[in-house]
Amino acid sequence: MASSRTKPWWLSLRASFRSPTLSPAGRGISRPPLQPKKQSCGFTLIELMIVISVILILVSVALPAYNQSIWRARESVLKQNLFALRSVISQYTLDKQKAPQSLEDLVTAGYFKQIPTDPMTGHNDTWTVEEETDTIMTVDQKEPGIFDVHSGSTATGSDGTAYNTW
Repeated sequence: MASSRTKPWWLSLRASFRSPTLSPAGRGISRPPLQPKKQSCGFTLIELMIVISVILILVSVALPAYNQSIWRARESVLKQNLFALRSVISQYTLDKQKAPQSLEDLVTAGYFKQIPTDPMTGHNDTWTVEEETDTIMTVDQKEPGIFDVHSGSTATGSDGTAYNTW
């Protein structure tokens, strides 16, 4: 006799879980079908081209400002080196009672460890020196000496004058 009772509650739970099924070939248990694949996490070619073009625009704006700051720094170093050379030439002249005959005299006398580098030419042997010719020399001074120094570069500075006139 069939009973009018409904199914027990645990049987309804069991039906809600997906049970493994046999594979079509009958070789074992197959997995439930997977959801469709999501799109890959990479970048498209157009996205990469946009990013690269934005970077190139930023670099093209920043590069001239960078070059200008490098140029100003070189001019500043040139001014400092010229000031140091001129003050040491003056000190040497006062201490020794004669002007130096060459920039190497400043190194041998201990005023410099080495001659400063001209930042515009990149060498320390390109300095142009001005020697005294008309001044009254002391008794022990036989030849005129250096009284001023300039850069050996003929390039024009940011103020419109040549570096060799600074």
